[in-house]
Amino acid sequence: MRAAMEAEFAAYVRARQQTFLRAAYLVCGDRALAEDLLQDALVKLAARWDKLRTENPDGFVRTVLYRDAISSWRKRRRELLVGVPVDGSTIDRSSQVADRLDLERALDGLTPRQRAVVVLRFFEDRSVRETAELLGITDGTVKSQTHVALTHLRATFPALARHEEER
Repeated sequence: MRAAMEAEFAAYVRARQQTFLRAAYLVCGDRALAEDLLQDALVKLAARWDKLRTENPDGFVRTVLYRDAISSWRKRRRELLVGVPVDGSTIDRSSQVADRLDLERALDGLTPRQRAVVVLRFFEDRSVRETAELLGITDGTVKSQTHVALTHLRATFPALARHEEER
């Protein structure tokens, strides 16, 4: 019986890990930290797999990912490490690469909660209610954090404002 549950858990992880890793990366902006967050979330899920496998394991993993990401930001000061000069004056980049770097800088300007809200609402297409439940906050907080985050992103990432005007 135990071997069957372990095989079921392994199959679940293989099927879902890339989706969760992408979400974790979008929340924290650091590949190594995203991998650590996902690994911790999957360890916590494994300990409760017998109960959660028939409930909502995806919701459990997402909740752990987002809450642990916020906790990690509280525990340490964030540093911005860049592999290219910030002004970009010495390199020739295509506009797509430049837009991506600008977007990353704009996202870095968000608070951890704002970034988590933006990822849940717009990357994972979650409702206000689902986002609030996953982050353990109220609907009103989700709405206000979304408003502040989008205002910041529009101001610091002009391509986003252009994209919205085109739609």
